[in-house]
Amino acid sequence: MTMNTRTLGSTGPQVSALGLGCMGMSAMYGDSDRAESIATIHAALEAGVTLLDTGDFYGMGHNEMLIGEALRTAPAVRREQALVSVKFGGLRTPDGGWSGYDGRPAAVKNFAAYSLQRLGVDHIDVYRIARLDPAVPIEETVGAIAELIEKGYVRHVGLSEVGAETIRGAAATAPISDLQIEYSLISRGIEDEILPTTRELGISVTAYGVLSRGLISGHFTRDRQLAANDFRAYSPRFQGDNLEHNLNLVDALRKIAEQKGVSVAQIAIAWVLSRGEDIVPLVGARTRERLAESVGALDVTLEPADLAAIEEAVPADAAAGERYPAAQMAHVER
Repeated sequence: MTMNTRTLGSTGPQVSALGLGCMGMSAMYGDSDRAESIATIHAALEAGVTLLDTGDFYGMGHNEMLIGEALRTAPAVRREQALVSVKFGGLRTPDGGWSGYDGRPAAVKNFAAYSLQRLGVDHIDVYRIARLDPAVPIEETVGAIAELIEKGYVRHVGLSEVGAETIRGAAATAPISDLQIEYSLISRGIEDEILPTTRELGISVTAYGVLSRGLISGHFTRDRQLAANDFRAYSPRFQGDNLEHNLNLVDALRKIAEQKGVSVAQIAIAWVLSRGEDIVPLVGARTRERLAESVGALDVTLEPADLAAIEEAVPADAAAGERYPAAQMAHVER
């Protein structure tokens, strides 16, 4: 395994070719094991993964505190190589619900103060609002992050799940390192307008959901029972006929993976890696076993014939069901 590096945009930091998305260690996918989560973060740093992604609303701060603990207990040389990307703005309720997004400048600085404390760091490497606040122009939100950069609390501005027009408005306000957005074999909507825009402006993409929340990992079975606190129990792609259709796509992908002697997850991650040096996949591994499998994708070389076979097995727009339930899709720019 060779952990190559990629650069986040024309103004951002150099990071590992894979990043670790830590959300599932705290929320959204059922119960998790704290000790295993910390061990997985340590293993990722040891493997050369430098980018750790979180959100201040993941577990209402739990995820940031988890990462903070992992960094404090990691060897100094590994701790120093870590770069932390934080999403903010998601408003939560005591019962775990959601109540919108807040991108006001005063709120941006307030969120940052709490994140710095929970993470135990003196700066955040990449800071971004999780979704556009429809009541606040993106220029105001990005301007507040730029002020935090001037004071040394943040290093780079990022964006998350926004469309081409918003990207342009943000980039006209301050240098943008990258856009974090879902991108996988079965979530390719960014290819029409968003990806051409980021490439025109020199903004990279950190791609989350590269295994579509485990759907195309090769490990999700048709008879799997999901806990009530697992997001996938309500996700359209995991329901009824949609699930059956999507797992048929996985079965087709599995045949290609078996011919190459790799796992389904590895070939799905390798496909995202193949889409350009400006794309950094975030893998959501919650255990050391799954992390090792994901990192193994770096050793997978996809030849033109492989890519053609993958495209035939899983064409663009082949997935059944939206990425999120309707209420959440309302906050996602197309």
